[in-house]
Amino acid sequence: MANPTSEDLRATLAAMDPEQLPVPKHRLKTSGHFAGLYAAEHVAATEFVFGATFVALGAGIWDILVGLLIGNTLAILSFWLITTPIAMQARLSLYTYLHKIAGDSFSRVYNGANAVIFAVIAAAMITVSATAVRRIFNIPAQVDPYPNHIGFVIIAVLFSLVAVLVAVFGFNALAEFAGICGPWLMVMFTVGGMVLLPALTESITGYTTLNGFSDFVDVASASVFTGINAEGQPGIGMLEVAGFAWAANTFAHFGLIDMALLRYAKNQSAGLATSTGMMFGHYVAWISAGLMGAATAVILQTSIVSLDPGDVAWYALGIAGFVTVIVAGWTTANSNLYRAGLAAQAVFPQFSRVKVTLVTGIGVAVASCFPFIYINLLPLLTYAGVILVPVGGIVLAEHHLFPRLGLTRFWYRYKGDKHNVPALLSWAISLLAAVGMILLDFMPYFYIFLPTWLISIMAYTWLAKRFGAGESYPEGEAREQEFQAQVAEYHESLAEEEGVESIKDTTLLGRGIKVVYIAALVVCLVQAWRTLFDSPDLYTYLVNRETFYTVALCSTIVYFVFAYWGLQRTKRLTARLKEERPGPPKDTTAPRL
Repeated sequence: MANPTSEDLRATLAAMDPEQLPVPKHRLKTSGHFAGLYAAEHVAATEFVFGATFVALGAGIWDILVGLLIGNTLAILSFWLITTPIAMQARLSLYTYLHKIAGDSFSRVYNGANAVIFAVIAAAMITVSATAVRRIFNIPAQVDPYPNHIGFVIIAVLFSLVAVLVAVFGFNALAEFAGICGPWLMVMFTVGGMVLLPALTESITGYTTLNGFSDFVDVASASVFTGINAEGQPGIGMLEVAGFAWAANTFAHFGLIDMALLRYAKNQSAGLATSTGMMFGHYVAWISAGLMGAATAVILQTSIVSLDPGDVAWYALGIAGFVTVIVAGWTTANSNLYRAGLAAQAVFPQFSRVKVTLVTGIGVAVASCFPFIYINLLPLLTYAGVILVPVGGIVLAEHHLFPRLGLTRFWYRYKGDKHNVPALLSWAISLLAAVGMILLDFMPYFYIFLPTWLISIMAYTWLAKRFGAGESYPEGEAREQEFQAQVAEYHESLAEEEGVESIKDTTLLGRGIKVVYIAALVVCLVQAWRTLFDSPDLYTYLVNRETFYTVALCSTIVYFVFAYWGLQRTKRLTARLKEERPGPPKDTTAPRL
């Protein structure tokens, strides 16, 4: 048989699903892209829940300030040092890379677990969004594990329906919209705590002003992060708080799920760009949400555990608070529902992604009716990490350790076995060890992921060596090298065809649009600052707060109108430039119009 020509190879590669191929160089993104991406995804509506969770668990103020700083720093380092290097070297999503390492049967089991976990996260986000709308219809707060009003069930189901339809048919448009939400969400969560802090201060000291950071610490210690939990017992300490923050996204960094995002990184500093999500979403937003919840409880003369995110958002941000909860919930719910659909479709490849996503959406709709899920999301995320982290350990072992130990990477694929038994056994051993450590109370459960991860690495390395990784497969390795060379050649030709991928709009109108939407956020921050520091008495504070509600709503409208306008202009200018100047992508600017 004649050897295939370059045209035949190109046709074969072009016919493959792009997800099966490494990301080409001309599509790589700078760190700024990931800063916006992580801000949009991790500054989410459930931050209201997490803030209240730390209050209910009885964390002290210094436990929060220092513990969250430590935990989130560890999370950033995990993204930077563990996930990003593997993602950049493989240039594949975890799902594709895992299939190369462990094969079809293992990937199906893993994707089944992924589908359930992402569906639960999506349901929690929808539930939080529904809490904002229920106030409009005078539906009582949903603080029980189960729904206590049929109206809330209807709202949750309708929200789920919209989320499913968007995930199925309009995800790309929503993803673009979510990308511009990050800066606005960071501002909203920040100003919410600023605006309600005088009310909290007045309830403790009788004054609406703070004279410095020490006053803030005193007020927060007395009314929010008191060190006493909801049962009146001493609460969690700094070690537990740091563990919560680190473990909240273990499935993404130790578990390597975010290889799907970071495979597009141009350099390793993209891993540090995750700090926008960790330090704003999981530090500033969690602290601010705790302050907002405590202040709302004072205003309503109730306990923070009897509030839902809709109550907190209303008193912190007014109508803009409704928008914050709905947008933050929807943007995150849709991305996770989309992931759940992809994972489920990998389990049932005989069905289309649309059908599988619709069926998954039914489960999400049912789960979203139960507040139990969003109320307990933080521990649920921790346990999800324990389930998925061992797989990250297996991939890390094969990617980094095998070449250093003289073992063969992708040995299972070269050997041609039906199942990757070492991978299945290593995952099972790790999970059994995790369950044992939890039952024996060996250590705080949010740190269980660490020994579980290490066990999976050691178990897989030892078992794989005995099942064939210690052998040599020269023919298989030669085929892999040839395939990668063909992919590189294909990507070079693809770059020439695709030309300019994106541009910066430096036209006068484009710059004006950017100035307007940035100014909208600045105006909102200024009014929040004025409410916090220029309210010498209760009457002035209430006037300033009402003014802030109006400013926040107007700023929100202006921001989204102009930010979306700017996005559409950039897309149109990019399309025009591709037509006028085809060629390799380059750092360029739009023609002046």
